[in-house]
Amino acid sequence: MERSDLAGYAALSTASRGRKHPEELRDNRPAFERDRDRIIHCAAFRRLEYKTQVFVNHEGDYYRTRLTHSLEVAQIGRAIARQLRLNEELTEALALSHDLGHTPFGHTGEDVLNRLMSDHGGFEHNLQSLRVVDELEERYPLFNGLNLSWEVREGIVKHSSPYDRPMVIIAEFLPGVVPTVEAQIINFADEIAYNNHDIDDGLKSGYITRDQLREVELWHEVWSRVMARHPSLDQERATYQTISALIGYLINDLTLTTELNLREKGITTRDDLRRVNSQVVEFSPDVARKNRGLKLFLLENLYRHYKVERMRVKAERCLAHLFENYIQHPTLLPRKYGLKMEHFGRERVVCDYIAGMTDRFALDEYKRLFDPCERV
Repeated sequence: MERSDLAGYAALSTASRGRKHPEELRDNRPAFERDRDRIIHCAAFRRLEYKTQVFVNHEGDYYRTRLTHSLEVAQIGRAIARQLRLNEELTEALALSHDLGHTPFGHTGEDVLNRLMSDHGGFEHNLQSLRVVDELEERYPLFNGLNLSWEVREGIVKHSSPYDRPMVIIAEFLPGVVPTVEAQIINFADEIAYNNHDIDDGLKSGYITRDQLREVELWHEVWSRVMARHPSLDQERATYQTISALIGYLINDLTLTTELNLREKGITTRDDLRRVNSQVVEFSPDVARKNRGLKLFLLENLYRHYKVERMRVKAERCLAHLFENYIQHPTLLPRKYGLKMEHFGRERVVCDYIAGMTDRFALDEYKRLFDPCERV
C-alpha cells in the first residue's frame, strides 16, 4: 500500500527500524500512516487546541493555537514532501507530533519548567514530546505510550528551529547523524507556518501594522507582486493573498534548493543521506537572508510587544506558583500522579502534570488553588 513513485532517499514504512514493542496489528496500513493516526487520536494532540502559540487562549477565538499551528505545519510539510517525492505520511506524523510536549503559554512555559527542573534533568519540549509518545499516553493493554515507529521518534527528538534546539540526543537516535529528509522538512515547515500565521494574528491584534510590514523586504516584494496583479484589491484581501503567496514562494524556494543539494551531494538513496550526513533541506542564500529579516521584524515588533510581555510575566508567575505548590503538597495532584512518583520522582511527575496542562486549565487551577473564593 506504500506509494510506488517515492524517491530513493524517501523513508519507507517497509524499511523502518520498527517499534519498541511487538504488536498484532488489525489491518495492513503502512507503519507511518498508522503512526499519524495514533497521534491524531491521542489526548496530548487534542489538548493542543487550548495551548498558546503567541496569544493566550482567552485572548480571542481567531488566533492560532498549537493545534491549528500543527495542522498548518502538516499542510505545508505535505506540500513540500509531495514535490520532492518523499513519504507524506511520515512527514505528516512528524508535523502533527512536533509540539505534543509543549507546555501551556508556549516557550514561556518551557523556560519556566526548565529553570525549575534545573537540578532534576531540566525540561525541553522535544524530549517531552518523546516522553508523551513513549510513556505518558496510556491507551494500550501491554505498554505505555503510542509505540510509534523509530523514524517518527527520531524526528521528534531531532526537531530543530530557532526556538527548538535539542539539548540531548538519546544514544538510541544516533547523535550527530542527520535525520530523514522528511524530518528535516518539518524544521522549515514549522518556521514557514509560524512566520506567516503570526503576521496574520499580529495584524488582527493590532500589535503590528501593514505600514510596518512594508518596510520588511520579503513582505514588500511579495505584496508588490500581489498588488500589481490585483491593483484594486482591498487591504484585508491583499493581506491574505500576500500571506498565501509568501507561503508558496518559500515552499518553492525550499524545494528547488533541496533538489539542488541532493544532486550536488550525490544523494539518491536513504543510505546515501546517512553516509553523507549533511543537512540537505534549506532555503537559497538570498531567500534565507530575506527570511531572517522577517523573523527579526516579528521578534522586535510582535513577540516583544509590551502586551505579549505582560502576559508572559503573568504566565511565569502562574506556572512557578503551581509547581512550587505541587512540590510542597503532592496530595493536591490527582491520585494516579501520586502513584507515579515512586518511579519517576516527585519533580518529574509534577513537571509532566504541568506540561500537559492547557492555558485555560493552568489559569483555572491557579484560581482554584490561590483564590479563597474560588470553588475547588
